[in-house]
Amino acid sequence: MKAFLQFVLRTMSATSVVVLIGLISLLALDQTIWMATLYAMISGVAVYISMKQLTNFRYRRENGLSRSEYKYIDKNLKEAKEKITRLNRSLRKVGSFGHAKQNFEILVTVRKIYSNTKKEPKRFYKAEAFYYEHLDSLVALTEKYAYLSEQPSKTNEMDKSLENTRHTIAIMNETVKKDLQIMLNDDLNTLDFELDVAKQSINRWKKPDRRPLK
Repeated sequence: MKAFLQFVLRTMSATSVVVLIGLISLLALDQTIWMATLYAMISGVAVYISMKQLTNFRYRRENGLSRSEYKYIDKNLKEAKEKITRLNRSLRKVGSFGHAKQNFEILVTVRKIYSNTKKEPKRFYKAEAFYYEHLDSLVALTEKYAYLSEQPSKTNEMDKSLENTRHTIAIMNETVKKDLQIMLNDDLNTLDFELDVAKQSINRWKKPDRRPLK
């Protein structure tokens, strides 16, 4: 949502500049309509690109990323988004009642890993196994399973392959859950520490005052 609002803001700003420069070129500078349009479009594009670069710079600074790190992670996130779309499409094709819960868990987990990385790009380094291996395996397995399950007539060999593939998908479901746990490990440790501190504070508050009376 934040990215969409930023896009809308850039578009509105660029459009305003196009209109303003166009009017100035036509009325104040007495340019032809073609030259005025050219100046307006160049100005609008320049404003849009400048605002986007400024947004990216602030984003990198807030997350402590270098320009190369940002490009690297952004590239992997774009690839991951496409893979998650494929995964979703494949799981919908085999959305039988018996597997609905597991399919739902898989989608929730992979989307959570993706959204966490999108919000805090440095988390990418804690989920490299997911982005480089596990997500690819899930996509390949679910697409294979969807293809085989759609065949009108199935041999014993195909049924066996479907069963093995489904079993492997179940294993990968547990694997990506572990990927998410690894990504959130620091948060859990911080939470445990804060809970311990809070408990100690509560215990001190409840402890009766044993100082001797004067």
